[in-house]
Amino acid sequence: MTDRSVQPWRLRGVWFDACKCTIPCPCSFAQPPTYGDCDGVLLWHVREGNYGDMRLDGLNVVMLASFVGNVWGEHSDAYGAIFLDERADEAQRGALQTIFGGQAGGWPAEFNEMFGGEMRGMEFAAIQASIADDYSDWSVSIPGKATARVAALTGPTSEQGARVEVHNLPGAEVGPGQPPAVWGRVTEEFADAFGFRWERSGNSSKLIPFEWSGPDAA
Repeated sequence: MTDRSVQPWRLRGVWFDACKCTIPCPCSFAQPPTYGDCDGVLLWHVREGNYGDMRLDGLNVVMLASFVGNVWGEHSDAYGAIFLDERADEAQRGALQTIFGGQAGGWPAEFNEMFGGEMRGMEFAAIQASIADDYSDWSVSIPGKATARVAALTGPTSEQGARVEVHNLPGAEVGPGQPPAVWGRVTEEFADAFGFRWERSGNSSKLIPFEWSGPDAA
């Protein structure tokens, strides 16, 4: 049940991940991951947002996560760690924690309940995020702790400038009714924080714009 003290909120932005799976990540199709388990870097970039009268425009949230099994079905060993944008002031930090922690309802609450992960930690960090207007590339970096750099997927029969998109994903991490996912190939990925450690390239990534609101209707 959502706390009655929660303010009305809305976020519009872009989410992407860089995960362990080969292209395309089966999790997006509500199937078990390529190797039976998955881990990765996830970014939520808020283009426009508010919590009550407070603006949240331009702020970022990063998550490191791992699990075994089908995240949309039977799974175990689910773990996560959160980095919140250090540019947020005290009130904005509280709002981000309330929304992404699931206490403010909406899709984040549904996703958190489904994932059921144990949080290994949370900290405020300098998050450097870049998303090309034409979705040709996207990246995020937290110096010394996490990096993901991605180029949009293309090939010999791709139409010039067109992106590889999938509509109506059965396992969209940003929830139902969102725009199509844009697929990419990871060119660099690194994690070394809260017990998460990996370094790789060539794996799967997808980018999906999102628009959420809350709290849920009583």
